[in-house]
Amino acid sequence: MKTGFWKRDWFLGLVVVVLMLFAGSSDLLQSLERKAYDMGVQASSRTPSDRIAVIAIDSTSIANIGRWPWSREVHAKMIDLLAGAKAKVIGYSVFFSEPQIDPGYRYITKLLEMAQQAPPSAAPENDALAPLVALLKQAEQDLNTDRKLAASAARAGNVLLPVLFTLGQPLGKPDRALPDFVQRNVCAQVKAGSGALPLPTMSVEFPIDEIGRAAAALGHLNANPDVDGAIRTEPLVLQYFDQFYPSLSMQIAAKSLNLGPEDITVRLGEGVSLGKLQIGTDPAMQMHTYFYKDRDGRPAFQVDSFYDVLSGKIPAEKYRDKIVLIGPTAAGVGSTSVTPIAPAMAPVLTLAHSVSSILREDFFVSPPWTWAAEKLIFLAIAVYLIVLLPRLKAGPAAAITGGTLIALLAVHFALMTTRGTWMQLMVPATLLLVGHLALVTKRFIVTERAKLRSDESSAESNRMLGLAYQGQGNLDMAWDKFRQVPMSDALLDNLYSLALDFERKRQFNKAESVFRHMYGFNSKYRDLEQRLSRAKQLSETVMLGGAGGSTNTSILGQGGTVEKPMLGRYQVEKELGKGAMGVVYLGRDPKIGRVVAIKTMALAQEFEADELAEVKERFFREAETAGRLSHPNIVTIYDAGEEHDLCYIAMELLKGGDLVPFTKPAKLLPTDQVVSVVARVADALGYAHRQGVVHRDIKPANLMYHPETDTLKVTDFGIARLTDSSKTKTGMVLGTPSYMSPEQLAGKKIEGRSDLFSLATSLYQLLCGRLPFEGESMAQLMFKISNEPPADMLQYNPNVPPGLVAFLQRALAKNPDERFQTGEEFARALRAAAAGDGMPAMPRPGSSGPESSSS
Repeated sequence: MKTGFWKRDWFLGLVVVVLMLFAGSSDLLQSLERKAYDMGVQASSRTPSDRIAVIAIDSTSIANIGRWPWSREVHAKMIDLLAGAKAKVIGYSVFFSEPQIDPGYRYITKLLEMAQQAPPSAAPENDALAPLVALLKQAEQDLNTDRKLAASAARAGNVLLPVLFTLGQPLGKPDRALPDFVQRNVCAQVKAGSGALPLPTMSVEFPIDEIGRAAAALGHLNANPDVDGAIRTEPLVLQYFDQFYPSLSMQIAAKSLNLGPEDITVRLGEGVSLGKLQIGTDPAMQMHTYFYKDRDGRPAFQVDSFYDVLSGKIPAEKYRDKIVLIGPTAAGVGSTSVTPIAPAMAPVLTLAHSVSSILREDFFVSPPWTWAAEKLIFLAIAVYLIVLLPRLKAGPAAAITGGTLIALLAVHFALMTTRGTWMQLMVPATLLLVGHLALVTKRFIVTERAKLRSDESSAESNRMLGLAYQGQGNLDMAWDKFRQVPMSDALLDNLYSLALDFERKRQFNKAESVFRHMYGFNSKYRDLEQRLSRAKQLSETVMLGGAGGSTNTSILGQGGTVEKPMLGRYQVEKELGKGAMGVVYLGRDPKIGRVVAIKTMALAQEFEADELAEVKERFFREAETAGRLSHPNIVTIYDAGEEHDLCYIAMELLKGGDLVPFTKPAKLLPTDQVVSVVARVADALGYAHRQGVVHRDIKPANLMYHPETDTLKVTDFGIARLTDSSKTKTGMVLGTPSYMSPEQLAGKKIEGRSDLFSLATSLYQLLCGRLPFEGESMAQLMFKISNEPPADMLQYNPNVPPGLVAFLQRALAKNPDERFQTGEEFARALRAAAAGDGMPAMPRPGSSGPESSSS
């Protein structure tokens, strides 16, 4: 029996095409077109006009001049300043549509009126009132800021101000004619074009008469948001009843070219001409503004603070022959708009982009041929979906669809970036993508039904294979097979048994996965909820991974109790943090009740099999090295072991923290306390050096100190090496560069005096909060450590005793023979220097301490 035509692939393609015809003008697809437009703008690169400068009424200006709105006297001063500097055009994005009357102005005018209306019979009294009348006249002159602004604008002769229209279709006639100073800005040259008209308006808000008459020209500052609320266009002309008014950007561009409204020609539905400039628009006379991107971290347009210019910090001469745009950019002052290059752009900056787009003809256009091309491309894709795609196999279909989609996007971006042409291709692209996905989905559903029938026949085979693998101990392979079997009550028994086997092997994370798989099918099966909870808790608490996966964790307790995990004989209580080699836990020895810190490393999870043996050797060498040391100021190592590829070291649990916080200038310890701490470190290092152990990474981060108990411990011999071990690799640069000795940086064989150099560097930092050697790069730092004397610490902390300064000069000597030779000598000299007892004699050249010989 033949399949109904509605089940055919071509019919599905036809349905998608019809739906897309109706959805093409929807907000969703039009927003997609606009996003593609924005990407095209961002991908293109053009240079803005260097004649445009912006003076921003920013937060700094408001903070210094006063609360917004300012007295119009401030604006008058700015106009006078720019006019004196011969600025070409001064454009304001601030509206002056209401009078600004000082609270005392009304009283001054009333008093002045009363004084001037005195009767003639009181002539002697009038002579007495003459000074008062003169003072009142001066006060009236000073308080009338509108008059001052109008006078400044009239003197400048190049100030352009904004008007604001209300967009909408008028229903009748205007209440009254607009003032002559507004009507003189009408575009007189209007030519018939395609018949389309500019955006209509119902009313207009303009400057007060006194200021408006003083302006050189007025232009509208209206924005027409796009379908997604963003601003991409500039209405170059608006229709107010039977008159056409240009935008402020047009008026500014015209004024900069010594033109006026009479030089603006409006070709209805086609574009606008300004002198010899031809500006393409859409039918509603809107220009697709080009928004210039910032370059090299600098804004596209020169933006200066209003206050900096007014105060003279920025000379006004800078704006000679410039188009100066003045407007607010501070948060909360005026509105902002979303543009293709910014989520919030102030109107004065949008105005700058529009003026530059006009003067440099950088706008985008959609010529008439683009409409025909868009329809032709849509039709071609529709034919492809209905006729060709149903006949293709999956591979060729994907290749053609993908290639066509890439071609559409390439054409879109190429036209925008090279020709400034916007062709709307996102609707055809969406049709192509949706149609292809619909057909693929339909074919997949049909294929999936056949696949399900095949899977049902193989489910039992997979279950039997899973049981066989489980019987052989291959639990992972069994789990893979069981997951291929559709869930059923019978399979739950098999999965439950598999999860218990994972638990017996201490692979709690895998047991949790099996239990969770079961829980999604039947959460009430046996004690599944309790089992899942315990497996999850154990997998999070006991960090025992690895290839083998077995651990020494206790078997899950009965009755819902969970025993704490074990590492060797230590019971893990909680995680303390991350150490240099792995995770550090708080542990307890149940036999003797000792609380320890357990440092671990999951080797099998961190290293490849061919590296594992070497890493284990390194880890236990650290334990062996530190375990040989028994000193009250060195952390004590109790035990070391290995648990299923998890190595651990049990060590003394320390109170307090490292000395890093006390290297900050604001948190320096008292000098005598620093001396006491560092001297004990020196004693500890002297002991370690006699045992043949060099730390190699002495720094404040490895010195643990508890101020309340005045307890100090040297810790983390993590990169130490036994200097008497045949396996020691000499020549390796280990440790922290800022604290290294010159010989360590040079890759020479390291002995104890290098540790003492690092300790002296730490002492320097603890005394003054700065390092003795600092550089902007690693190479510069290493050069200073090897060749230059340490910085004068008295410039950082002038209270450091002279004895300690002299002590550090010797302790930081480049030549190891000129330093203190043992830790004990270092400690004695430090205590003596702090007490003011002087310095011990310098060693003879070529002599070395005990640790040098043992190394």
